[in-house]
Amino acid sequence: METLTEKAPGKREARKEERRLAILEIAQRSFLESGYSATSMSAISAELGGSKGTLWNYFPSKDELFAAVLDHATIAYRQLLSDLLKPSEDLHATLFAFCRSFIAKITSPEGIKLHRLVASESGRFPEVGEIFYRRAPLPTQEMLSGFFTAEMAAGHMRRDDPLAAARALASLCLGGLHHRVVWGKDEASPDKVEAEARYVADLFARAFDIARQA
Repeated sequence: METLTEKAPGKREARKEERRLAILEIAQRSFLESGYSATSMSAISAELGGSKGTLWNYFPSKDELFAAVLDHATIAYRQLLSDLLKPSEDLHATLFAFCRSFIAKITSPEGIKLHRLVASESGRFPEVGEIFYRRAPLPTQEMLSGFFTAEMAAGHMRRDDPLAAARALASLCLGGLHHRVVWGKDEASPDKVEAEARYVADLFARAFDIARQA
């Protein structure tokens, strides 16, 4: 009896998590395909099935749902960046690996749709820009800033404001290829992503006195 009593809450929690993930998948597709303003909680609830109260019990507002979708979409990538941004003997190689990964992420079909959504709707809905910034660019900048703080202290790069350096690198990655893909003027093939990453890494390395290892 004690074993059955202990297992029941676990099953309930698993079902709740499955339901939550189903909501996030439907909502992500709706936000990316229809935009923020055209996505309605009622439509998501209808596609999900069940009572309308179910969705509201998980996410009381569209803002909170949008934030949860961004968290869900970026959690695995944050772990990848954390694994990439480790101290190594070759800072330039680490820098290049970050740029390649980051540019590939932001020029992916989902990344392009998300940036177009935020750019087109944050003027009418400032909360969209605020939620996006807090959930996506800011954590990446803070992660980079922490990494640069340690590298500057170790004398591996020119000392500067580490957060400003992180923002500069992110801005370099967001220019060039990413802009051309956003405006439909180019495509993010693997070779173009690699070439862009190498150019950005080299440019940043020259600015911050990061030596390329032999």
